[in-house]
Amino acid sequence: MRTAVITAAGQVEIRKIPVPDVGDTEVLIRVAACGLCTMEGNLYAGRMPVYPTAAGHEVAGRVERVGAAAAALEDAPAVGDLVTVDLLTRCGACRPCRGGQSAICASPQGGVRDDGAITMGAGLGEYVRVPAAQVWPVGEIDPALAAMGEPLACVVHSLRRGGLRAGDRVTVIGAGYMGHLHLALARHRQAASVTVVELDDERRAAIEAAGPDAAITPDRLDSVPRADVVFVTIASKAAVETALRAVADGGRIVLFGGSPDGPPAELPGYEVHRRQLTVTGSYSQEPEDWRTAAALLRGGTLTPYLERLVTARYPLDDVEQALARTAETPVYRVVVTP
Repeated sequence: MRTAVITAAGQVEIRKIPVPDVGDTEVLIRVAACGLCTMEGNLYAGRMPVYPTAAGHEVAGRVERVGAAAAALEDAPAVGDLVTVDLLTRCGACRPCRGGQSAICASPQGGVRDDGAITMGAGLGEYVRVPAAQVWPVGEIDPALAAMGEPLACVVHSLRRGGLRAGDRVTVIGAGYMGHLHLALARHRQAASVTVVELDDERRAAIEAAGPDAAITPDRLDSVPRADVVFVTIASKAAVETALRAVADGGRIVLFGGSPDGPPAELPGYEVHRRQLTVTGSYSQEPEDWRTAAALLRGGTLTPYLERLVTARYPLDDVEQALARTAETPVYRVVVTP
């Protein structure tokens, strides 16, 4: 099979390696689409210098082979099913996993293949092998949308962490790809209103077309009601400060966007105490979030929102162009189709 490996900043190889064998509880997926997110963009640009890396963790494809033990289970994935694929590795034994929080599994992610590539999903190739428990059928939809299962599951997790209820007022800070998904999910969950706060004129205009109640700059926060839940989808000190201004007393702030090299945000202890604010983080996703995300993809309710987020499609042979495209603005999802 062919697989793309990022070998250095701005350098990609297409390698040939054997198609992986499938164990009793595993499934072989022929990749139909792989979305590129910030991680792949950072690897290619050299901002995340971990090489050589087999990247690509937003994957959808067709089930090609099912292990014997998995095939015997009720509701097992069937050969030919289009599935969205959970490529997170969960050890199941650490304290977070045993406590039901496998999104923050303490064990290192990925591994090293026989060709020496560090695996960070390894979805930029023709096949992936995964545990049967981590593939989710989505019906017959556009594979590029099915590949959005992973980011969609992350946003489902974010809404769950924020305790979003029907009738809540919502503010989303940041109108990037994840901001769009938060808007779509909050609408689907029957939020009373959704306001998006975005500094960039082009991004703000793009998200206005998706139908928020308001799309404003931070200096116009006084023109909208304070929110019951604020989702911060970008990593910046200013974004956290904006969230504190946007949230209602007794409200919740979810820090969804994160960057280890970003500036530290200040959290005013007395204000959090006096206003009884809840501030929480949201990282990655859990199996129950995948279950919800797959159902949303299969049901088609979000299709109009998701279709506008496919920025471009490239074949695997043009993966270098696809990775370079992730650095452009605005870009939502560039999709590689082996």
